[in-house]
Amino acid sequence: MPLDEVRERVLRRFTALSDQGNRVLGLAVRPMPGATAVTVAVAVADEREMTLVGLLAFADPPRADAAAAIRRLAGMGVTVRLVTGDNRQAARHVAAGVGLAGEPLVGADLAACPDDRLPERIADVTVFAEVDPLQKERILTALRHRGDVVGFLGDGINDAPALHAADVGISVDTAVDVAKQAAAIVLLDKNLDVIADGVRLGRRTFTNTLKYIRVNTSASFGNVVSMSIATLLLPFLPLLPRQVLLLNFLSDIPYTTLSTDHADAEQLQHPRTVDVRTIRRFMLVYGSISIAVDLLALVALHWWWHVPTDVFRAAWFVQFTATEIIVLLVLRSNRSVLRSRPSAALAGTGLLLIAVTVALPFSPLAAPLGLAPLPPVVLATLAALTLVNVAANETAKHLVPPDPTGPRLRLPAPHPKTYSV
Repeated sequence: MPLDEVRERVLRRFTALSDQGNRVLGLAVRPMPGATAVTVAVAVADEREMTLVGLLAFADPPRADAAAAIRRLAGMGVTVRLVTGDNRQAARHVAAGVGLAGEPLVGADLAACPDDRLPERIADVTVFAEVDPLQKERILTALRHRGDVVGFLGDGINDAPALHAADVGISVDTAVDVAKQAAAIVLLDKNLDVIADGVRLGRRTFTNTLKYIRVNTSASFGNVVSMSIATLLLPFLPLLPRQVLLLNFLSDIPYTTLSTDHADAEQLQHPRTVDVRTIRRFMLVYGSISIAVDLLALVALHWWWHVPTDVFRAAWFVQFTATEIIVLLVLRSNRSVLRSRPSAALAGTGLLLIAVTVALPFSPLAAPLGLAPLPPVVLATLAALTLVNVAANETAKHLVPPDPTGPRLRLPAPHPKTYSV
């Protein structure tokens, strides 16, 4: 029977199988008298007068956990797009199965779209079908021109150009060698959840790094200004060089455990970037609070209680060290210190170092360090000033959040990544 007479039936069957997510191939045969499996040499000219004997359907369903992983990525501001060479019906079915909505944009439409209009054309497209390897590369290049930071996940030879074009090329250990060589990251587990875990861990690491930069910068600013003012006002050095060195050593120990700290949910919802202006504002606002509390301690110790020089130095040593550690615990989050708990390692080292700092003036090391035991009234004064410091910082959080969160502008600030499968 001529193909023209059954073409519509074949196309309907092809469409029905594709709508179920199958990859469909047509199988046709043609007798070649005299040819054997050893001697046959097939040329393009032989592909004529063939008989269609059936359709081959290959099911390649998405992983059962793919939809959940895509929802998880969406919750972190990561847009997932499907880019495939499969026909539009199969692509639509697979996309719907994992929660990606929208009509596929096909390769023919991409070919007709000029490069300068392509970024705008694909801005809201989540499914691309019937695309060739070079069109995959065009899609990624256009997304990058929009200001998106693009990651591409692929495992075939045809994915190599796109893996090169992406900001981050991602493949799996079962991929072909060409794809693995073109990728920047090779996953040992072919699972989108691994990517979500990586995004979450990266944002947590970045958040903790910013905590260190902000708090350490403001503390250093406050300490330098306080020491400079005290040096001008006092008839003696407020702290000896060895005390300053020990202060820096002790206050830096909790920072070594900052990498274990928790990140609040809102700190993980969006991409983050370093903003020098917010760091400067943080340093000026919270550093000024530190300076004010230090000067209150100076006035209380020198002009109110008239303590001896070595007691003053011991009190200021405790004030500087304990305050920096406590402020780290307070300013690590926009939330109240009672609602956002630090990691056990950070809280443990912080509280231990505060106890060590308070105990030093009463230990045998006090004399070599130039410290003296603190009278109860001085300890009570320092405790009161610490509460004032915590209250002032908690109040300032409502006016100047220590950790601005939320989506950032496009380049040069990173934008939610687009992972294409």
